[in-house]
Amino acid sequence: KMVEDKHAEIPHKYDLNAKWDACLDLGIRRFVYSSFAGAFTGLLLFRSPATRLASVAFGAGIGIGSAYSECSHKFGGNGSPDVA
Repeated sequence: KMVEDKHAEIPHKYDLNAKWDACLDLGIRRFVYSSFAGAFTGLLLFRSPATRLASVAFGAGIGIGSAYSECSHKFGGNGSPDVA
């Protein structure tokens, strides 16, 4: 019971396990969705397998990059400076 009470006292902004879970979930989802978007775009626009693969890789990179940027903001990093 005491462990539950101590866990309940941790403010949300300091709960690293919740932040890591959210970032992992976000990263996997954005990687998969943007890879599918790249594959679909590659099927529609390109004929050669190399350019289709490049389209999938580009989409995956965009997904990973956007997830990294958002997670760095969640952890309080300086992903990009805020305009004041």
